[in-house]
Amino acid sequence: MSDQVTPPFGNFPTVRRALDIRDELAPPVAEALGGWDAPEAAGAVLYVDTDPEKADTAVFCETYDAPLEYSANCVVVAAKRGGEVTMAACVVLATTRLDVNQAVRKHLGARKASFAPMDAAVEATGMEYGGITPVGLPGDWPLLIDEAVVAAPHVLVGSGRRRGKLILPGRALAALPGAEVVPGLAAVVAEPSSVEA
Repeated sequence: MSDQVTPPFGNFPTVRRALDIRDELAPPVAEALGGWDAPEAAGAVLYVDTDPEKADTAVFCETYDAPLEYSANCVVVAAKRGGEVTMAACVVLATTRLDVNQAVRKHLGARKASFAPMDAAVEATGMEYGGITPVGLPGDWPLLIDEAVVAAPHVLVGSGRRRGKLILPGRALAALPGAEVVPGLAAVVAEPSSVEA
């Protein structure tokens, strides 16, 4: 077992380097970390052990003293054009709201875009609802990341399961397979988003 490491923020009972505990992670996440062609980015990913009953963003941030502005949601969307449906993932800060109808739809060249149904998102990713993360998504999916996420020194995202979260540099997300940084993907809102993807 690896030594405890210090996270850049928050108050967590257990913090470890994700690469050191791959056998404890959701299979798609473990596989992605091991095969990531950006070893420095993979090595910077931390795993924090947390209560799955407190996975909702607002509750999580309050419980673990994690700044809301460093929390990011990974939202699965379904984009339709003709009879074809394309699944994609979007990563936005919890202090913003994803612009599905304009930014996402236009970027994907779709006639219509909407949040994917929970069961479809879970089945396609092999991850748990409330824990879907950009690390380990299907390789053929577009991964759209709001520029504010990449600009953050560190962000907190799901771990693939409701239990636990990942913390990594915002810029590391841009090195994930299929990642595209999209300006204007999300808009700042008065009420924080607590989407459970």
